[in-house]
Amino acid sequence: MDIETRIAGLDWPRITAELDGFGAAPLGCLLSPAECTKLAGLYQREEGFRSRVIMARHGFGRGEYKYFAALPPLVAGLRAALYPRLAPVADGWNQWLGEARRFPPELAGFTAECHAAGQAKPTPLLLRYGPGDYNCLHQDLYGPLVFPLQVAILLSEPGRDFSGGEFVLTEQRPRMQSRAEVVPLRQGEAVAFAVHHRPVQGSRGTYRVMLRHGVSRIRDGERFTLGVIFHDAA
Repeated sequence: MDIETRIAGLDWPRITAELDGFGAAPLGCLLSPAECTKLAGLYQREEGFRSRVIMARHGFGRGEYKYFAALPPLVAGLRAALYPRLAPVADGWNQWLGEARRFPPELAGFTAECHAAGQAKPTPLLLRYGPGDYNCLHQDLYGPLVFPLQVAILLSEPGRDFSGGEFVLTEQRPRMQSRAEVVPLRQGEAVAFAVHHRPVQGSRGTYRVMLRHGVSRIRDGERFTLGVIFHDAA
């Protein structure tokens, strides 16, 4: 099946309910092992990327990642097909928070808004971790325009290619202790999650809680991930 058909066949009522309730939702398997291997193999190339970041140099953790300069067709297809499924969730969150902002129904419309605001650099990226590497809790914010959801797809197989390296999400609740969420993934499986905050219904109305995500320490092997972020960077 093509990417659009795979994404259309996901259980979107369940995904929406989990995103609303927890700020993260496993999507299921989006990529075949061959597609995962092909994408991970791109990391070794110099061409096709606009920048490479060594996490330790910036206090981001350990490991590295590369931002695509131009999106491979598979990545572009994933981004374009996922966005219209997530835009209604984003609109619902803004409505609960009393914000007037509504997102264009298709990715092209939102991308045009980003470019008009000076955010024209593509943000999808490949991440590579080796033994002892990890990604500190963070938020992927690249400018004033932010789409509040993003997707990560695991390209390696746990237990075969690496051990450790769990996807972790923390939620900082006002006047309460933080809550952690761990989403187990297999090769080709994806998780959608909040970029920076989500609405929560409280006894006194709706309030926003801040979220950060990261990856726990890799114990051995090598772990590759595709990150699909929908807002471009300044």
